[in-house]
Amino acid sequence: MDILLLILGCTGLLVGLAGAVLPLPGPPLSFAGLLCLHFSSYAEFGQITLYSLGFITLAVTVLDYYVPIWGVKKFGGTNYGAWGSTLGLLLGFFVIPALGILLGAFLGAFIGELMAGMEFNKALKAALGSFLGFVTGIFMKVVLCLVMIGYAVAALIP
Repeated sequence: MDILLLILGCTGLLVGLAGAVLPLPGPPLSFAGLLCLHFSSYAEFGQITLYSLGFITLAVTVLDYYVPIWGVKKFGGTNYGAWGSTLGLLLGFFVIPALGILLGAFLGAFIGELMAGMEFNKALKAALGSFLGFVTGIFMKVVLCLVMIGYAVAALIP
């Protein structure tokens, strides 16, 4: 059972890190991996560490939905830009996996704003806001997942 928990824990941490960039719930997967390691005999984390990382995971997961919306609104965008950014991200992932995610999010927001009838310059500004919000969300998720991986590595190495 311990080996299964170790495998699930390491897999959860790594898939969570990938999910921080891909459209997967990255931090919750990494936190689940950390919990698997905690319940194995290979690693043990203090209650404060687990509660803190759990709370931060919840906060980052919630913020990940609101930061891009805030970016769109702050730069004068509409819901068309937010939806376009999401659709562009998904389409970009399948067309050009690495660069397509970033490019797709920006172009999707831009096209969405143009479809809403926004002027070119305003649509470009709103797309930039959506893109900045998207990149900020990715940054938060990647940092959190790397912190959890760091805790796991520190606990697993005697």
